[in-house]
Amino acid sequence: MTLTVDPSEVAKFEAMAAEWWDPNGKFKPLHMMNPVRLDYITTQVAGEFDRDLSQPRPFEGLRILDIGCGGGLLCEPMARLGAEIVGVDAAERNIPVAQTHAEQSGLEIDYRFSTAEALAEAGEQFDVVLNMEVVEHVADPQAYLNACHDLLRPGGLHLCSTINRNAKSFAMAIVGAEWVMRWLPKGTHDWAKFITPDELYELMRKAGLEPVDRKGYVFNPVSWRWSISDRDLSVNYVTAALKPKG
Repeated sequence: MTLTVDPSEVAKFEAMAAEWWDPNGKFKPLHMMNPVRLDYITTQVAGEFDRDLSQPRPFEGLRILDIGCGGGLLCEPMARLGAEIVGVDAAERNIPVAQTHAEQSGLEIDYRFSTAEALAEAGEQFDVVLNMEVVEHVADPQAYLNACHDLLRPGGLHLCSTINRNAKSFAMAIVGAEWVMRWLPKGTHDWAKFITPDELYELMRKAGLEPVDRKGYVFNPVSWRWSISDRDLSVNYVTAALKPKG
């Protein structure tokens, strides 16, 4: 088994663990982005599995994995939508934070201190794998995506978001977010680890996944809001891919 966890990356998020649910803390960018992330995720899952989002628990019967779950910002909405959700993180200190918040929220979520590789080796299977803002932090993106493929049932859906690699992403995600706005601690991201949409598609194809969609997340500094774009994938973007049924 190839272990793709990068200890230095884990240490960064361990140091910030207690702040996951503070909308004005070190994870402020994720809190701001979370509505558009959820919009994309719920739309893709509903479309792929023929679910009606107007129903009370539309994801009932679906088993969903959130890799790099952090404090549970995506797990909790998925649980409220009826999914059986497993949240996994390689940063051990994130797990009790997530567990405590879920208990306070009256939600049953299976949180584990583990990795994608460990779950794949154990034979775990899911209908949906959420892989959001993680691939740019791992030591071996190809091995990591191979594990994501193995975790999906045939016909399963893989949703992966990350950051493009270009001059604009350096200016926005590192200079802007870390140095100027100080939304994130300096050094949270390594620009050299960013992945272009075409590179990510190729990595997913090599892992045995079939890319079917990609969209951009665009931040408007005037309205101070994020939106989804069909065209602008220049900084943050998200992709959808399927594991073939046959």
